[in-house]
Amino acid sequence: MAELDFTVDEKVDVTDVVCPVTFVKTKVALEEMDEGQILQVHINGGEPLQNVPRSVAEEGHTVLRTDDNGDGTYELYIKRGPD
Repeated sequence: MAELDFTVDEKVDVTDVVCPVTFVKTKVALEEMDEGQILQVHINGGEPLQNVPRSVAEEGHTVLRTDDNGDGTYELYIKRGPD
């Protein structure tokens, strides 16, 4: 995994839940953060990986990158957008 060129402010693991709860937990974590902060989301591949990035982008946040952990899970890095 490549080195990050930003600092992660908060982390959330949503591998133990299914859609749409994956997005709900991610959204709640983002709502507790300040604009510009970075959230790292540990997420399963498949439907969660397709839906969560799209949904957070629709909410005005920016997906910085997605890293494949090689075990069916991913790290999703999201920059908190404005309210």
